[in-house]
Amino acid sequence: MVCWTLHYAKRLLETLFVHRFSHATMPLRNLFKNCSYYWGFTAFVSYYINHPLYTPPGLGSVQLFAGLALFLVCEYGNFSIHIALRDLRPPGTKERKIPMPTSNPMTKLFHFVSCPNYTYEVGAWLGFSLMTQCLPALLFAVAGFLQMAQWARGKHRNYRRDFPSYPQGRTAIVPFVI
Repeated sequence: MVCWTLHYAKRLLETLFVHRFSHATMPLRNLFKNCSYYWGFTAFVSYYINHPLYTPPGLGSVQLFAGLALFLVCEYGNFSIHIALRDLRPPGTKERKIPMPTSNPMTKLFHFVSCPNYTYEVGAWLGFSLMTQCLPALLFAVAGFLQMAQWARGKHRNYRRDFPSYPQGRTAIVPFVI
C-alpha cells in the first residue's frame, strides 16, 4: 500500500506545485463521483491485499521487484510529462502549445502519443497489479485506462483541430493503436 499512498501524495503535491489549470474549479458532481471511485477502489484493493488469505506473487520477489520497477519508472514518467506540460503554459494564461519532447528522456513518448501522462499512469497501475498479483488492482488499472483513454481521445482530437501542424503520426494514449 506504500506505492498506492505515494502515488496519491505525488498527485496532491503536483496539484499544489506543478499543474496550471485552465479552469478554476471542477463541477461539484465530480467530487462525489471521484470520491466514490477512488475510495471504493481503495477499499476493494486494500481488502484483498491485506486479507489473511492473500497469496503473494507467484514468481516471488522477481515479480514483486519487476512490478515495483515498472511502477516507479512510470510514476517518474508521469511526473516528467506533467512538468513538460506545465512549462508549455505561462503562469496566469490559458495559452496552449503543441506538446513536444524535452531534454528529459521520459518525454520522448510525445513522439508517439498526445497524452503520455495517461500512458505512464496506466503503466504505473499495471506495475502495481503485477507487484500485488491482485485482481481488484488490475480492475482498477483497466477502469482507469478506459477513463483516461476517453480523455486522451478528446484531447488528441482537440490538438488536431486547434493546431494544423500537429504531428500526424501520434495516437491518443497507446502508441500506434489508440
